[in-house]
Amino acid sequence: MAQYETSKVLRIVRKNKNTVSFFTAVWYNIDIKERLEEVVAMKIIITTKNFNASDALKETIEKKLGKLGKYFSDEINANVKLSSEGSRDKIEATISNKGTIFRAEEAGNDIYDSIDRIVDKLSNQMSRFKTKLQRKHKDNKDVFFAELPEMDETEKEIDIVRTKKFQLEPMNAEEAIMQMELLGHNFFVFFNAENEEVNVVYKRKDGSYGLIEPEFS
Repeated sequence: MAQYETSKVLRIVRKNKNTVSFFTAVWYNIDIKERLEEVVAMKIIITTKNFNASDALKETIEKKLGKLGKYFSDEINANVKLSSEGSRDKIEATISNKGTIFRAEEAGNDIYDSIDRIVDKLSNQMSRFKTKLQRKHKDNKDVFFAELPEMDETEKEIDIVRTKKFQLEPMNAEEAIMQMELLGHNFFVFFNAENEEVNVVYKRKDGSYGLIEPEFS
């Protein structure tokens, strides 16, 4: 079989990245892991709270987290939040693509070690749900999971054992939080009278409250 020049094949991949399959690239003897890193860009946004992030730290995050972009053929977004809680540094990372969200957080005394654990967690999430995600994205050529390592654990089917229906009463976020506390729950779904949308209030680990508002793409 004739060997094609790397530069020529890369031009084909860049031009037709939504149609060129992994098998095509392998057929031309190309290391797809490295080539997709050149084709696919992960947009990483780093924010801090009570944390001074050095350029070297940001570069490490972008390099290690960016490697997960090789599993996708379309640009994906990653949001990373760095914060300090006493003597412990915390990192939260969220990766989103085509409606699928992966999220992990770690806290410890060594932020670089936490970064490694975050990447491992996200990679394991992708592996754990590989079959389900492949089924969900079977018609989406922008998502590739062929190179993810297989998990040894047996895949468990999602079993919904109860469906609950209730009437949504118009109220504001403060009223929803009061109702949540009265019920002893850690979240509450309500119809927000201020924006006329279904929202969710929830109780955070630190005792404060959060509000979830839907956003449709």
